[in-house]
Amino acid sequence: MNVLVINCGSSSLKFQLINAESEKVLAKGLCERIGIDGRLTYQPEGGDKAVSDKAMPTHTEAIQFVIDALTDAETGVVKSLSEIGAVGHRVVHGGEKFASSVVITEEVKAAIEDCNDLAPLHNPANLIGINACEKLMPGTPMVAVFDTAFHQTMPEKAYMYGLPYEYYDKYKVRRYGFHGTSHSFVSKRAAELAGKPYDAMKTIVCHLGNGASICAVENGKSVDTSMGLTPLEGLVMGTRSGYIYPLILEFSAKKENLDIAGLMNMLNKKSGVQGLSDGLSSDFRDLEDGANNGNKCAAIALSVFCYRVAKYVGSYVAAMNGVDMIAFTAGIGENSGTVRKGVCEYLGYLGIAVNEEANGKRGEEIVISTPDSKVTVMVIPTNEELAIARETVALV
Repeated sequence: MNVLVINCGSSSLKFQLINAESEKVLAKGLCERIGIDGRLTYQPEGGDKAVSDKAMPTHTEAIQFVIDALTDAETGVVKSLSEIGAVGHRVVHGGEKFASSVVITEEVKAAIEDCNDLAPLHNPANLIGINACEKLMPGTPMVAVFDTAFHQTMPEKAYMYGLPYEYYDKYKVRRYGFHGTSHSFVSKRAAELAGKPYDAMKTIVCHLGNGASICAVENGKSVDTSMGLTPLEGLVMGTRSGYIYPLILEFSAKKENLDIAGLMNMLNKKSGVQGLSDGLSSDFRDLEDGANNGNKCAAIALSVFCYRVAKYVGSYVAAMNGVDMIAFTAGIGENSGTVRKGVCEYLGYLGIAVNEEANGKRGEEIVISTPDSKVTVMVIPTNEELAIARETVALV
């Protein structure tokens, strides 16, 4: 079976066509600037990347162009839509309604819409992608795979905030966590590599990208994670602040004359390592170059980031009363030896030492701790699209 994996944003749409049996990517691409003018990037397996400007007033036109590209007589990878057995959709927020992936029905779409308040930038766009696919691919099974579902195993002590209980009762204000598809994929792979049963492992997954989160996975279940009600909480990120002292908001609002929207814009788009580096960049390659060339703010941004990661790792070791493996993944986790080393320097108390040669590798599945380390530290590349395809096949 071939599975089309869709990750739909408000003005963009990423896609991959994956063969479920071989788990090979047959084609991938990106629709950008939907609702503005439109651009399609398409690349079949083993072929050249092609970029073309195409009018995409809505996501329906974008999906149609994806279908046209996949079935093109010359560069397509399937002869017709009948060769696509199912569509897997990434959905950011499932609230408390979904603890696993589900086949999409009208009831499921209504439940996703009910979570729009919790992810106003993402869920409406995810629904638009689902509706567009249903319109153009009638009769093809659709599956929703939720970023939040993996974390629904967290106990109350981990997901409740120190707020009036009525806020949870009325509005479901609690920790939900994100990147669940990645945390699940990487923690399962960690157990495979360790040669241990998934339900007998204590793993800490560090998903470090422009958006970053850490997850404690005990016996195959998420027991805590750093993101919260929204993806703003936790680690210092590319442009997001992560956790800050709450009264900073009142202080900043008065000093800068900011309303709620202004505060949210500052926290989500002007903070993180970009803010800490005095606007230099949210890209860690730029930060590392800057720090190496004497840029004080770049060095501060890197050190704050690594320190925050290490603090979360330490807290999750305590939460699970131990750890078997620590896994780095996502763009920064897979490619920045500087960040990995910076984090591991705080973990000597766990008996961890870094193999400098192995840590210098980029994007490889590799053990970066020394053989005599008491806790194994690995780089495990994530593959959220493959994880979505696997979840989809399991349900259809």
